[in-house]
Formats: sequence, structure tokens, C-alpha cells
Amino acid sequence: MNANQVKEDVAYFMRRLYAQGLTTTSGGNISFKLENQVFITPSQTDKALIKADGIGVLSMSGENQTPHLKPSMESKMHLAIYHQRPDVKAIVHAHPVFATSFCISKKEIKTNLAGEAWAVIGTPVKAAYRLMGTKDLANVVAEASLNGNVILLENHGVLAVGDSLLQAYDRMEVTEAAAKMTFITDLMGDRKELSDTELKEIDKLF
Repeated sequence: MNANQVKEDVAYFMRRLYAQGLTTTSGGNISFKLENQVFITPSQTDKALIKADGIGVLSMSGENQTPHLKPSMESKMHLAIYHQRPDVKAIVHAHPVFATSFCISKKEIKTNLAGEAWAVIGTPVKAAYRLMGTKDLANVVAEASLNGNVILLENHGVLAVGDSLLQAYDRMEVTEAAAKMTFITDLMGDRKELSDTELKEIDKLF
């Protein structure tokens, strides 16, 4: 994969994220690490219309290699995760309404209601609240990423990592679906959760 293709893909998944209602025009950011560069959606862009030429490039030390674009305010968070998790190649951060509501509530998203959620995301982990765009936030989220691939940022939003943009995006989308299922079945009552034995059977498939 070359730099031009990465830019196309990052822009595509950002548009897709917005089209699916998983973030707002001003919210969310996506990045992909290619060798020693990080390709990331910049600040102050229309997420619905972003194109390849609107994707910023950073060095792993944080140097802005596209000075005509303003780096995402969460660039420090993306870079901190890439440094902590060498296996991670892609990061999707967004503010999906249902999943973010669980970042605000003390209730937990149930990923043991349907097999897909357990297989795709396992158990989300939480990161304590820190002010957006700060080094403190970057540090707590990077630390949390060592314990899971989906991180719920307290009073903020959701972050998903993966070894591809599709995997990170899928984890975000499935997290929102799991949050909706949790909310709906809370209202319906009489909910059946998958047993530990059934979850282990799913684990063996993957």
C-alpha cells in the first residue's frame, strides 16, 4: 500500500463514519500508520466531504508534514497509541450516540448478547476522563489500549483500533450496535445473555 492509497482509504472511512451517523461533522478522527508516518484526518474539515488531498501526514514524533492542514486535536492520542501498540495500524475515534451514552453512564455495554459483538470486540475497556486534545488524555487512552481494542472514553466518545482501517471501523460500528442492543433489551426486560460456555465456543472460532 502506498501513501496515495492510504489517503484515499482514510478519507473513505471518514465519509462512511459520518454517513452511518457514527459521528458529527466536527467530531471524530481516523488515522492509519504506514511505516514511520501517520495519515490522519485534520481539524476543521467537513467529514461528509473529505477527500484524499485533505488527509494530513505526521511523523511518529508528531512533526506536521502537511503544514497547509491543521492536525487533528487528538493527534497526540493517536500517536501515543501507535507507540504503545506496535501491532495497531489503524485508529477510528468517534462519538456514536448510543455508545457514547454508555461512556457517560455508569452502565456497561453488554457484548455477550449476540455472537457478533463478542467475536468482533470482546469486552470494551474504559479510560478515565481527561480534557480533549491533551497529553493527559493521550496517556490514559494509550494505557487503556493495552487491555482492549475498543476504549470507552469517559464523558467523551469511543475509540477502536485494528490492524486495518476496515477492522477498526467494524469494531466501532459493532460497538454502537451492541450499545443499542443493551439499551433496547434493558427496556424490554427478561434478557438472555450468552453463557461463559457459549462465549468460549465463540472464542474457539476465532
